Amino acid sequence: MVKIFIDPGHGGSDSGAVGNGLLEKNITLMIAQQISNILQNEYEDIAIRMSRTGDATVSLSERTDAANNWNADFYLSIHINAGGGTGFESYIYPGVGAPTSTYQKAIHEQVVTMTGFNDRGMKSANFHVLRETHMPALLTENGFIDTTSDANRLKDSTFIVKIARGHVDGLEKAFSLTKKQNDSTIYRVQIGAFTKKENAANLAAQASGKGFDTAVLFRNNLYIVQIGAFSSRNNAEQLAAKAEDAGFSTYLSN
Repeated sequence: MVKIFIDPGHGGSDSGAVGNGLLEKNITLMIAQQISNILQNEYEDIAIRMSRTGDATVSLSERTDAANNWNADFYLSIHINAGGGTGFESYIYPGVGAPTSTYQKAIHEQVVTMTGFNDRGMKSANFHVLRETHMPALLTENGFIDTTSDANRLKDSTFIVKIARGHVDGLEKAFSLTKKQNDSTIYRVQIGAFTKKENAANLAAQASGKGFDTAVLFRNNLYIVQIGAFSSRNNAEQLAAKAEDAGFSTYLSN
């Protein structure tokens, strides 16, 4: 059993960074919830706890104490950057070495690959959540909230899922996680995921207007716009490419 503690940065009275109509505390929670959902739905022998599951004020010491008392195997802190840059970077405690540095490399590379974020590098810093945790810990900075190009991507719920999937793919590699057995894998082509049903319906209508067969599904607390489901990954990828050419952002799930 691998015990992963997920820490959505900020929350409650602490909004974190602000920019382009976004609050860091809201974005970090969405990413963390998606990471938790994917891990629990798709992997065996995994236990998840989160420092917060809603818009709550939680002190830094409360976060690290909760992880330490639970004897977590890994601490993952999710943040959004600010300061006028662009891209993704990750942090571990200075001089900590392996296995933490190995975990950092696995997760960092997968997030960059999945999102296409500008790679700002693997770094170290004397942050509380990296210093006071008794287990390997990583803090990720997922784009810049005050840079318009990054913020526009962070407003896209499909892109939020891509950020989460990158973290999960890295965790799978780092901890050799085992996927749940599924004798009949279905590859689903999605073009959007929304908290509001009407937004999903609007996107579905756009896709239908361009000749795609669409369906709006409710899964993991999101309204997902799906344009196809296949037993063949190749067929799913062909449809995804067609949708990309039509101007839609796509994501394959199984």
